[in-house]
Amino acid sequence: MTRRAVTEHYPEAQPELPPRTRGVIGLFEENCTVCMLCARECPDWCIYIDSHKETVPPAAPGGRERSRNVLDRFAIDFALCMYCGICIEVCPFDALFWSPEFEYAETDIHELTHERDKLRAWMWTVPEPPALDEAAEDAKELATARRTADKLAAQERAEAPGGRGAQGGDGPGEGAS
Repeated sequence: MTRRAVTEHYPEAQPELPPRTRGVIGLFEENCTVCMLCARECPDWCIYIDSHKETVPPAAPGGRERSRNVLDRFAIDFALCMYCGICIEVCPFDALFWSPEFEYAETDIHELTHERDKLRAWMWTVPEPPALDEAAEDAKELATARRTADKLAAQERAEAPGGRGAQGGDGPGEGAS
């Protein structure tokens, strides 16, 4: 309150946005499996998805054919969207991301329904995730996998020639903790 107000002249000077700005939703189409979770969980029903099934030949001889969903249309109506982010949170395949892009105004409300080509173009404006904290503890999954790998390595060393495997190295006070 002791400083003068400074007006930023928006079109000429772009604002400096915080790192986690919610601008628009970007689509990483390669990760989309057309599971429809985003459309079902959207409280505004502003996501439109169309797809068809395609038969995939067997990977190995004698195998069976598989079917997979192919994305035909993915559109978001930003006139209805309330930018809650539920669609991004529920996507199990990381196909939707927040982009800091905010300049997508249209003169007609019908043009605020953006199709997958526009959503894909916004994907490239999504910033990289922040770096992991080096002082943080490992995730439970990584710690468990590391312990399992250490146990397997110890077993292989014990079973190797010249190891303690033939002498019964797992007596009291020895072995895994």
